[in-house]
Amino acid sequence: MPVMDFHLIIKSAWEGYDSSKIIKDIEDISAMVSTNHVYRITFDDEDIIIAKLSFFGKFEHFKEDHRIIQSLSNNLLYPFENLLSKSLLKNNRVYVYRYKHGKDDAWVVFYNPTRILNRLPRRLNTDQIKTLGTQLGKFHKACSRVKNVLPKSSKTLRTDIYDLQRQLDKNGSKFGNAAQVDLLKHHCEQFLKNRSRYDMKSFEIIPVFIDWNIGNFSVTPDLELYSRWDYDWFRMSYRLLDFYFFSRVVSDAGDRTVFSYVIGPMMEDRFITFLKEYHQVNPVTADEIRFLKEAYRFFILNYVIKDGKYFFNDQYAKKLQAEALEIYLPSIDRDFNAEIIIKELGLS
Repeated sequence: MPVMDFHLIIKSAWEGYDSSKIIKDIEDISAMVSTNHVYRITFDDEDIIIAKLSFFGKFEHFKEDHRIIQSLSNNLLYPFENLLSKSLLKNNRVYVYRYKHGKDDAWVVFYNPTRILNRLPRRLNTDQIKTLGTQLGKFHKACSRVKNVLPKSSKTLRTDIYDLQRQLDKNGSKFGNAAQVDLLKHHCEQFLKNRSRYDMKSFEIIPVFIDWNIGNFSVTPDLELYSRWDYDWFRMSYRLLDFYFFSRVVSDAGDRTVFSYVIGPMMEDRFITFLKEYHQVNPVTADEIRFLKEAYRFFILNYVIKDGKYFFNDQYAKKLQAEALEIYLPSIDRDFNAEIIIKELGLS
């Protein structure tokens, strides 16, 4: 991890936004599993804002994503009009600050504080699973309705996999030994090959947040979605990319402090119950269910293998990447059977 003076960067970012407002305190409220940093900033007049600082990936993608999210938050209609955290604007655009000094390169965006109601319980009952399925179906429909007015995105699943393939060819040893590199190359090829089996043009592209663990959103007492924050894995892509994390949320094991990314939750009856409720308000197709396997494969290759060492702290990155090679990737074609889900949903 780069050794940077994060407080200095935050102060510099704020001076570029409004130097007349004086910072009194900067408190690190980051999640300890991530390399990204989140701060609560208190001013001398007691106003409070939130700052997010990041330094992995590309600055252009960071800026692009936050401008898409801001447009989405402004265009979502009831009941989701206040769901997303609002970024601070300057000259009618999301203010994104870039700090460059020597080898240091970091980016900052400011948010209004997010209102939080209830967190989901660690393990959901059947009624709660059904309600959550309905809520995600409604939210995806709301995102679909505004997709045509959002700024364009340059990221695609293919470009990310191509990037990983280039890294494996150029410097494969940083991902493991020769056999492990061959395994990763095989799964990249499998993703691209299997992707071509489906009519992807029929798969709608909408805003997806992917990382829907229960620490990233709150709900009303009736379990309706109330607020959502943490946009590290946001992208414009297929709604299927949101499903794996919801399978984990509704799983029999429930939310856990020490986590893994096994594929098993997507084959549980509890996830099928979730999908049935989702399907009633926002129908899915058989090919979309078949593509769930590839969405999971992409998640492991891109967010655990390619970017894991940048996103997760060192302890989690090593653990998850080792498990990806030993458990996650070998399990994909063995342990996931889309046809079981397709039958349960009455699709063909």
